[in-house]
Amino acid sequence: MTNRRVLVTGGSGFLAAHCILRLQEDGFTVRTTVRSERGADRVRSMSAAGGGADAADVEIVQADLTADTGWDAAVAGCEYVLHVASPFPAVPPAREDDLIVPARDGALRVLRAARRAGARRVVLTSSLAAIDYGHPPTTTPYDETMWTDLDGPGVTAYARSKTLAERAAWDFAGREGLELAVVNPVGILGPVLGGDYGTSVGAIALLLDGGTPALPRATVGIVDARDVADLHVRAMTHSAAAGERFIATAGLMTLPQMAREIRDGLGEAAGKVPTRTIPDWVVRIIAVFDDNVRLSLSMLGTPRDTTSAKAQRVLGWKPRPPEEAVLATARSILALRARES
Repeated sequence: MTNRRVLVTGGSGFLAAHCILRLQEDGFTVRTTVRSERGADRVRSMSAAGGGADAADVEIVQADLTADTGWDAAVAGCEYVLHVASPFPAVPPAREDDLIVPARDGALRVLRAARRAGARRVVLTSSLAAIDYGHPPTTTPYDETMWTDLDGPGVTAYARSKTLAERAAWDFAGREGLELAVVNPVGILGPVLGGDYGTSVGAIALLLDGGTPALPRATVGIVDARDVADLHVRAMTHSAAAGERFIATAGLMTLPQMAREIRDGLGEAAGKVPTRTIPDWVVRIIAVFDDNVRLSLSMLGTPRDTTSAKAQRVLGWKPRPPEEAVLATARSILALRARES
């Protein structure tokens, strides 16, 4: 049992909350950052919802990725830092810099503070979006040696922000001698701990609500938040993780497959989940007029497969099947709604 202190940035976020729970299970002392007192209330509520017996023991400090204030105090005395916080919008921003600047500059603020505080290692939450955009279609799985081509076609503002932020982090770590590891997750699902659960989980809520009459035949990578948290802790403590990237994926599913999994698993409770599909050519036409639909274009056609072989080989990581993550997400959303009704 250990009581070493770890800073988790953005503790009111979906993934960060699961990281906090996992760290507490392993006996670490956890400190987390929030932007406001409202965020502090969400941290406590989500920790309690996840069964964290030590919810009150989480140290909570205020710090914002867009300002220098508070970061030295946040990192002080921390052996490790998990930099999880980063914006992930449901719709494209009006300006790319609205995503790029806080993602890149925020990461550098955290890394500088960690370097000044003498933290042993920082684990940065990046994204598969820093790896698999801007490339021609391929059936070869993407791995950690690849980077998004920012000059290639179809690069979204989010992909650009994650790529530039991760590149900046590696440059800083190499220049300053800071030990860094990076986790690159695909779409993160899993049990929700509160109502603010982010874009990927929001897609499951949309299915449950019948928010779309039919589904595009889009293919997405899926991983459970509990497994991503586990990979963060492994990347934080394993000696072989320093200086390495690790893709977090459990596999691919199409949206119709996800819908069928939810219907089969939940029965009548999934009565609104759509069953029809939309031809790809119709999706492309709609995307001309709808920013939300435009985000799904990269998921059509040849599936962009990835491999987590490195995380499994080097760190002994074993993710749940994607079907389990989908069903756990749907069940937890219904349970949350029942508690709040």
